[in-house]
Amino acid sequence: MTNVNLWAWLSLVILTVVMGVLLFGVAGTFDFWQAWVYLAIFSGAAALITLYLIRRDPALLRRRLKGGPTAETRPVEKVIMLATSVGFIALLVVPALDHRYGWSSVPLYAVVAGNALVAIGNYLIFLVYRENTFSSATIEVAADQRVISTGPYAIVRHPMYASGLLYLAGMPPALGSYWAFVPIVGMLPFLVWRLFDEERLLQEKLPGYRAYQKNVRYRLLPGIW
Repeated sequence: MTNVNLWAWLSLVILTVVMGVLLFGVAGTFDFWQAWVYLAIFSGAAALITLYLIRRDPALLRRRLKGGPTAETRPVEKVIMLATSVGFIALLVVPALDHRYGWSSVPLYAVVAGNALVAIGNYLIFLVYRENTFSSATIEVAADQRVISTGPYAIVRHPMYASGLLYLAGMPPALGSYWAFVPIVGMLPFLVWRLFDEERLLQEKLPGYRAYQKNVRYRLLPGIW
């Protein structure tokens, strides 16, 4: 096993443990079945994607391991990624507090629907990885990068963002908390800001991207925006 592969598995284990500590630690109990189901779906999907990248696209795996506020090279992206990272932490802490104090009463069908969105979002993210080996965790243009206009990129210009938003939308009901939609509302302006910033960079540095924008009109939602 290479160092990159080992780090990929170790990063997944660490992330899952940290998420578990936040969920169960803040909730003050392990009797939080919604959190167990969510973590199982998250870690299972992440493990399958990691295994795929190890076998089929190690270059993309290396790109995906370099992410977060410290990995960004431009100040504006450091701010955006810091804000979205705080928002994701809040998406775990708020449901845990909700479970602890009983703020929400989310029915079983809504929890199931939320987990379905989480699973579908992960699957769509996998499709993006399979189609685009340049889908880095940071905003950059590689020397050999080209415009991808097939697969999900033929439908919307930013399928990674669209898939991620579907995943995020499923988290509150999956974790049994209506209040967890509040952090998502707080994250949305930063995600849109990042999307526009990425488009500006691609227009400037990726040949053919402006023509691609004319062919694929919608950024996130087909027929809407």
